[in-house]
Amino acid sequence: MIDSRWLVRPVPRPGARVRLFFLPFAGGGASVFRTWHRDLPESVEGCALELPGRGARIRELPSLRLEPLVQGLADTLEPLLDRPFALFGHSMGGLISFELVRELRRRHAPLPCHLFISAFAAPQHSRWSPQVHLMSNEEFLQFLVRLEGTPPEVLASPGLMDMLMPIIRADWAVIESYTYRREAPLPVPLTVLGGEDDKAVARVALEEWAEQTRESFTLEMFPGGHFFPRTSAEPLLQLFRRGLRPWTGS
Repeated sequence: MIDSRWLVRPVPRPGARVRLFFLPFAGGGASVFRTWHRDLPESVEGCALELPGRGARIRELPSLRLEPLVQGLADTLEPLLDRPFALFGHSMGGLISFELVRELRRRHAPLPCHLFISAFAAPQHSRWSPQVHLMSNEEFLQFLVRLEGTPPEVLASPGLMDMLMPIIRADWAVIESYTYRREAPLPVPLTVLGGEDDKAVARVALEEWAEQTRESFTLEMFPGGHFFPRTSAEPLLQLFRRGLRPWTGS
C-alpha cells in the first residue's frame, strides 16, 4: 500500500510509460515542482516527493538524519516501480536520490532507468562544513542570503522565517550528519547538472560523480547560480525528455 503522504501527483497519468520523481532542495517541498508536469510528454508521469515538515506534512517534525527519509521514500516507491522510472534531485534532493537508489539496490528492487542529480557535490568529495544547522539566527540568515535561494521578501518576513528556519536547519542537519560509505558504482545512467556561477558547488565536485556509475555519465552546466533550475526549467525539462527517450519513444 502506498503511503500517500510522501507522494504528490498533480496529474496522474496511469498510461504513462515512465515515472519521473522529483526531490527538492533543503527547505523546499513538492510545491517547487508544481508546474513541471505540464511540460512533460504524456508518456511521462511527473511525481513530486514530499518530505516531513512541509506542504501537507507541515505538522510533522522534519527529519534530522538521512536514513529515515531514505527508508520512508523506498517504502513508498516500491509499489510504484511497475514501470521504468527516473529520479531528479536538486541539492539536498540529489543526495537523497543517490542514497535512495542505493537502498533500492540493497532491497533488490527495480532501479531507475536514469538518475539526474543537480547542484550537489559527489558524496565521496571531501568537503569543509561550517555546520550551518548550528549557526546563530543572524549567521544563518547571512548564509541564506549568500546562497541566493530564498526570495528577499521571505527573508524580510519574520513570520515566514520563523516558520521556515526550523525546516531548513533540519535539512542542513541531514546533509551535515551524512557519512559516505563506499559501495559498488550504480548500474544506472547518471546525468549531473550544475550552475555555471554556483558559489556553493564547484564543477570539479560535480565531475567526481562519474565514479558513482558504471553506465553512462554526463555533466550538463546551466547559466545561473546554485538555484539555476528556477530560471532554466524549460531546458531542464528538455534534458529529461532526451534522457528518457529510449523508454518513452517520444
